[in-house]
Amino acid sequence: MSNRKILVTSALPYANGPIHLGHMLEYLQTDMWVRFQKQRGHVCHYVCADDTHGTPIMLKADSLGITPEELIAQVGKEHLADFTAFGVAFDNYHSTHSEENKYFSSLIYTRNREAGHISSRTITQAYDPVKEMFLPDRFIKGECPKCGAADQYGDGCEVCGANYASSELKNAVSAISGEKPIDKESVHYFFNLADFTEMLSDWTTAGHLQPEVRNKLAEWLDGGLQQWDISRDAPYFGFEIPDAPNKYFYVWLDAPIGYLASFKNLCDKKGLDFDEFWAKDSKTELYHFIGKDIIYFHALFFPAMLQGADFRTPSAIFAHGFLTVNGEKMSKSRGTFITARTYLDHLNPEYLRYYFAAKLSAGVDDLDLNFDDFSQRVNSDLVGKVVNIASRCSGFIAKRFNNRLSAEFAEPELWAEFMATNEIIAEFYENREFAKAMREIMALADKANRYIDEKKPWLIAKEEGKEAELQAVCTVGLNLFRVLAAYLKPVVPTLSYSAEVFLNSEVHGWIDELEPLLDHQLNDFIPLMTRVEPDKIAAIIEASKENLEKTVAPVVKEKQFAPIADTIDITDFGKLDLRIAKILKAEAVEGADKLLHLTVDIGDETRSIFAGIKSAYSPEQLEGRLTLVVANLAPRKMRFGLSEGMVLAAGDGNGIYLLSPDAGAVAGMRVK
Repeated sequence: MSNRKILVTSALPYANGPIHLGHMLEYLQTDMWVRFQKQRGHVCHYVCADDTHGTPIMLKADSLGITPEELIAQVGKEHLADFTAFGVAFDNYHSTHSEENKYFSSLIYTRNREAGHISSRTITQAYDPVKEMFLPDRFIKGECPKCGAADQYGDGCEVCGANYASSELKNAVSAISGEKPIDKESVHYFFNLADFTEMLSDWTTAGHLQPEVRNKLAEWLDGGLQQWDISRDAPYFGFEIPDAPNKYFYVWLDAPIGYLASFKNLCDKKGLDFDEFWAKDSKTELYHFIGKDIIYFHALFFPAMLQGADFRTPSAIFAHGFLTVNGEKMSKSRGTFITARTYLDHLNPEYLRYYFAAKLSAGVDDLDLNFDDFSQRVNSDLVGKVVNIASRCSGFIAKRFNNRLSAEFAEPELWAEFMATNEIIAEFYENREFAKAMREIMALADKANRYIDEKKPWLIAKEEGKEAELQAVCTVGLNLFRVLAAYLKPVVPTLSYSAEVFLNSEVHGWIDELEPLLDHQLNDFIPLMTRVEPDKIAAIIEASKENLEKTVAPVVKEKQFAPIADTIDITDFGKLDLRIAKILKAEAVEGADKLLHLTVDIGDETRSIFAGIKSAYSPEQLEGRLTLVVANLAPRKMRFGLSEGMVLAAGDGNGIYLLSPDAGAVAGMRVK
């Protein structure tokens, strides 16, 4: 097995809030894969950084009365503390607000500009005359032009689900100053993504992406690539664009470049060769672990920018799904929007590491943290199967044999079976099929426990003259436990380390070279892991609810329900043509914070509908689902295209929920 040279990144957490368990899914998945590569003996560097630029950072710092630099410094420390407590072992954790990132952002921009991939033009935007800044749609609020609900954002209504341009809001005001916005022109800079259509078509079909991601990118490529607005006007917290005073790089330009910056920072500290990993002709491996909601940036924009600036492109991008809790999106009102720190205050982080591993596949499906399942798996697998082997055997070895193992191994065939599984488990780890790896490991744990059950050392201990047999049985059990702990090392490193301390033997490298510990002195056994206690989970949920009460402003409660509209009679209602519709395709709308573009089958035809439900659903969650639509709503021209109907949804201020029919309904069925 030849040594590989690998550079791995996780997406950069945004520096305006705490790390939550949805974030941790990605970092734990990445960390487990990196730990496996290192255990196999490969050179593997894992870098990350805080994503620190943009309007939200600037405004939050202003509201706190501190500078953006002070805010990101504090948040960066908190992020790293949470990651460290969960056992995420970065080789370097940096910041996008760094000299390295400023250098590479400017370099990549200027190289693309010189190659003709940057253009500029004048656009018109909403402008806050008091704060003297341009306003993204999310910073404009007003009354919904459809239902009249107050305090709605500039790109869609959270109450009735209507979509509209911010200019259509009634009594629109800046969410920052409360002043009525005005229209103002500004010169913006654009990255000509379409210049790379052929390159991206080749790259996205060359094995760098998961099949479902590749298919989604094919749709975007077939629809034609648009120019990407990469500039923002002052005031803006970020890097000023070279030769463009008062113009700043949009945060999404310099965020992925933070991967290069963090690695360069590591190179300078450790004497590594930066070009070996990032030069265009690099023979090393480069992998990005990301969430499925940022595929567009990582699999289109970033490879194109790198190509245009003569850097290498990624070997592969590994996307994962979202985390749900007890079957639903994380919810503050239900106490399931759980921060990493709240979890750490109550539970062992290795419980979550194992639970995620037991459910993670190489695909982009969402993963559910079901607390009943969580408790059962951890208690059954880690405590009841793995740790239990050490507990059952260690007492006899300590009391009868002064913590010394037998000089011979009594079950060579069983040992060979444990060893022979190593390449299967390694292949599962390599391909990010963590759940399959855990099933193989737990199957071995079952075999080890069956061996102990069959030999019954507790009965042997009561018989005279069977000391050697007792020592031999427990020696086999503890050596099998050692193999299991080694297999689990990428997932539960602290548990594995504690096992190594007890066994008085560190496992170096992968399992294929392991030999049984014989005539070997152990250390005293101490409990390695306790069971999950239900009251700890209840405390986490309760603490998360308490967080909500401390942080949510009363205005949120006021806008949970829309005012009741004027009454209508049955004749008015009869005018509505309500249909069961099947969602054939769902995709994000570039430039819209809340919109999804749905293609729906209403029985006799397909329709194109823009729906303001992006905050509640990812496109992958919707495709193939049945919902209700108003089929005879007059088509409406929007800046993103023509919307030919309306999907029906309900909202309570905390979330948006599509209305769905009972089982048995089919596309085209009229609602009576």
